[in-house]
Amino acid sequence: MYVRDARNRDEAWLLEHIEAMGLDETAFRSRDYVIAVDEASNTRAGFGRIRVHKVGDEEICELTSIGVLDGWEGQGVGAHVIERLIDGAAAEGFDRVYSLTSAHEYLAQFGFEGVGEADLPEVLADRLDAKRLDLDPDAVPMAIATDGFRMPERLRERFKAAAESEPDSNPEETAEDFGIDPDKATYKYDTGR
Repeated sequence: MYVRDARNRDEAWLLEHIEAMGLDETAFRSRDYVIAVDEASNTRAGFGRIRVHKVGDEEICELTSIGVLDGWEGQGVGAHVIERLIDGAAAEGFDRVYSLTSAHEYLAQFGFEGVGEADLPEVLADRLDAKRLDLDPDAVPMAIATDGFRMPERLRERFKAAAESEPDSNPEETAEDFGIDPDKATYKYDTGR
């Protein structure tokens, strides 16, 4: 596995998965993304983005739209995407990276800390309100110093041996899969017992 910068030819794939996962595609530019790729099969496993907000002379860096595809979860893919993005932000001169997400417990393991809403730059306070309305009602602001990222060793090891797991070939079908509300449905041979 490795993480690389997204290319123009990745744009359709990214947009498809961003939409399927219900992630933020505001101001989409494929060049802002990185993609985790399996070396053996060349299969894309996950992605993420840094979005830079310009406010006057100041620039603010936001980590957003992190996604890991089904079959690749729990193998360090997201962690390595985040690491690559933060390294890239540091290389561009950012000292701090923000994230507005409900996945705050996940980010905390890397060194992200909560930020008071009153302490957010105005552009991110507005983004937080918009995210809560449209995408992630439980989003909270988090931030990390670019030199404060710490990768748990267990995730580094998992990433080295990451492999796509097979989906369940016989998933259990439920009434909801067929548009039936089991609490309100009546059946032809219902005996009332």
